[in-house]
Amino acid sequence: MGQTELLETSLDSESKVTVVSKPDITAPKGFFSAGLHCGIRRKHPDLGMIYCENPAAAAAVYTTNAFQAAPLKVTQTSLAEEETLQAILVNSGVANSCTGEEGLRDAYEMRKVGSDLLGLPVHRVAVVSTGLIGTRLPMEKVTTGLIELAPQLGRGLTKHHDFARSILTTDTKTKESAVTVQVNGEPVTVAGTAKGSGMIHPNMATMLGFMTTDANISSSMLHQLLKEVTDESFNMITVDGDTSTNDMVLAMASGQVEHEQLTEEHPDWQTFREGFLYVARSLAMDIARDGEGATRLIEARIKGASSVEGARKAAKAIVGSNLVKSAVFGQDANWGRIVCAVGYGDSSVHPDSVDAFIGPVAVVQKGLPLSFDEDAASQALQEEKVVLTVNLHQGTEEAVAWGCDLTYEYVKINACYRT
Repeated sequence: MGQTELLETSLDSESKVTVVSKPDITAPKGFFSAGLHCGIRRKHPDLGMIYCENPAAAAAVYTTNAFQAAPLKVTQTSLAEEETLQAILVNSGVANSCTGEEGLRDAYEMRKVGSDLLGLPVHRVAVVSTGLIGTRLPMEKVTTGLIELAPQLGRGLTKHHDFARSILTTDTKTKESAVTVQVNGEPVTVAGTAKGSGMIHPNMATMLGFMTTDANISSSMLHQLLKEVTDESFNMITVDGDTSTNDMVLAMASGQVEHEQLTEEHPDWQTFREGFLYVARSLAMDIARDGEGATRLIEARIKGASSVEGARKAAKAIVGSNLVKSAVFGQDANWGRIVCAVGYGDSSVHPDSVDAFIGPVAVVQKGLPLSFDEDAASQALQEEKVVLTVNLHQGTEEAVAWGCDLTYEYVKINACYRT
């Protein structure tokens, strides 16, 4: 989906949010980034860094998997100090998860090396890892890479795409988004980049996501916003039902635009929130679209729900159903799989009030099958984005979730992931 189409589906005609055509994680004032290959992976960039000129208000959400990787614990320690960050160090290829006390020491050493090179207190540095579970970081390569990487920051060089590439694993492409909004008449930018392709079923986070802004906002308000927006974006995607040990979304606000500090009472709060949500949703949709082996993006829309929670559960049940995902791959208009998923996703649903659509084609009305054009439904399932809509007719709440089809290629990728 291109930027124009995405804009039309996410923002109304009166929106004050402007989508940046060439997104850049360093577009907000005060930020720099870079990435390179340090030898963790065979040839792809595998080490990256985001840097802010000043201590930035910071917030994060993390995986709820009980096996939390060492980098998450170290980053939590950093943020607990004063809720500010100036640098984020990221490696791909090795997750540094299930590596015990040695892995934790490696994560702390990675933070210390970065802080020394950048001249920062250690608590202003976050560390993030993604890749193979159960393998220790090759610290000599990481250290050498950081020594090479640090001097690249702040030279005015365009390095943001190098960073976006350095965080990828099985992804087929980078994922970047940015918008501008007006706050007290001043242009404020929100930008983001993410990675994720497999092991995607987040709970309070996505695979890896990074968001930057030059807005003036406190750490506590940024954290509240990030949690809310995550529930409407990153937590509404699934590829394979697996929640990673390393899932994390980090947000930083440099505060370099001089406007009145943003709170919920600020007259431009809703506009800023809309822009922040747009970036998060764009990244989330790109992750779902780039699911391992995927050929189609699936968008499940729930309408007429009695509660937001119920709507979200039903929408995620649809995109998370292996049977629905397989039917989409096979272009089979098997509507029974859709309503089945809704039924176990939200047990409060009244079956005799449910309407369902595959694309524009009505297939179920009041819980009963309709005679429909199989060719038209099959055509809808061939679109790059397959839209499945269910109206519960029980209230006014809505939710949207995103996933992808389940293909032979997904099995092939994950059957030989280590080898």
